[in-house]
Amino acid sequence: MFEALGSRLQEVFGRLRGRGALSEADVNDALREVRVALLEADVALPVVKELLARVRERAVGAEVIKSVSPAQQVVKIVHDALVEALGGKDAPRGVDLNAPAPVPILMVGLQGSGKTTTSGKLALRLKGRDRKKVLLASLDVHRPAAQLQLAQLAERAAVASLPIVAGQSPLEIAARAMAVARGELYDVVILDTAGRLAIDEALMEEVAAVKAAVRPHETLLVVDAMTGQDAVNTARAFSERLGITGIVMTRVDGDARGGAALSMRAVTGAPVKLLGAGEKLDALEEFHPDRIAGRILGMGDIVSLVERAAESIDKAEAEKLAARMQRGQFDLEDYAAQLRQIGRMGGMSGLMGMLPGVAKVKAQLEDGKLDTGLLKKQAAIISSMTPGERRNPEIIKASRKRRIAAGSGSTVQEVNRLLKQFEDMRDMMKRMNKMGQKGMLRGGLAALLNPQGRRPF
Repeated sequence: MFEALGSRLQEVFGRLRGRGALSEADVNDALREVRVALLEADVALPVVKELLARVRERAVGAEVIKSVSPAQQVVKIVHDALVEALGGKDAPRGVDLNAPAPVPILMVGLQGSGKTTTSGKLALRLKGRDRKKVLLASLDVHRPAAQLQLAQLAERAAVASLPIVAGQSPLEIAARAMAVARGELYDVVILDTAGRLAIDEALMEEVAAVKAAVRPHETLLVVDAMTGQDAVNTARAFSERLGITGIVMTRVDGDARGGAALSMRAVTGAPVKLLGAGEKLDALEEFHPDRIAGRILGMGDIVSLVERAAESIDKAEAEKLAARMQRGQFDLEDYAAQLRQIGRMGGMSGLMGMLPGVAKVKAQLEDGKLDTGLLKKQAAIISSMTPGERRNPEIIKASRKRRIAAGSGSTVQEVNRLLKQFEDMRDMMKRMNKMGQKGMLRGGLAALLNPQGRRPF
């Protein structure tokens, strides 16, 4: 979501880093470019003015001019200002469950914002990470099959959903959900309200009535990041009428310009708490202002990368692979396992976005200089091999290569390239084996990040 804005800002600060000292004019010129970048990213004008005023107040003083590394100091000042605009380091993260059970959570938003899917994602997150007993209930009696959709999501998430009773009003469904939750000792009740294509009085009255009756501990507004300033206007309307406690932004994995997220806190006073970054039920993550600011400025997000690895990597599989590598038994099945782990962690583009100082390499990936689909193609090639071929690639000769290429929709040249890369990687593993497990990890990651055998750094 922040890639375009991040690229522009990194260009601005990259030019500053080339200078040994900065004058006040240098700082002002850079801030003018930052202003344009923020406006192009759809950040609300009042937010831009406030952010730049905060930066200029500190950046034109002796703190920067006399700094040993003035350009880095400017970057730090901008980073701190972005963190404040996004909610601050101490902003509430995730859902607040500090209330007597069952804790009611009201999900509100316009139709098409991803509210129902987000309800299912949140249920899965609370069940898996927080070990909560969750009940899902749909209050949407207007949209055809809305209640059935939520029931199906609940089944996928392995959580309970309130049985559908035809003819009940949203208020009656909400009351029944809370009664069931109290009687069956649920920890959390997620109430998915109805939406509209646009904000209208009927929608607001219905949601306001449900909120007054249920008195939810959290009222989460779900907005689509792709709608830009429309998302900000929606947030303002819901905040003024209902009083929201937090915002969930969906479709942040798309090509949204990011300005909505930067504007939300200033416009509503409510923090962005969660981000939805994909269609899968586990594609929901906490919003950390300091980490997001780091990604925007190319400083990376190692903490999120480690957390994602801890959640995604099969520990038993990783330990088994490490043991095989130590014995020099690395084969194509092991290589395919590493490809699967990278896929579970969000793919190459997602991983590189969290690594500091790799903006240029990531740009190469997106410009086609490195094939972003290469890892998927390699996985398909390996899948077309027999178990014996994967364990012993030396037996793969011309006729086998033609069969593998035909089965995977690739060419013999691509099969040869994979086999050559695998041989190079296996040789590297043997060398790294002498350096211990840390050496093997560095070697394996380097080979996977550079799948075409180039030197991008």
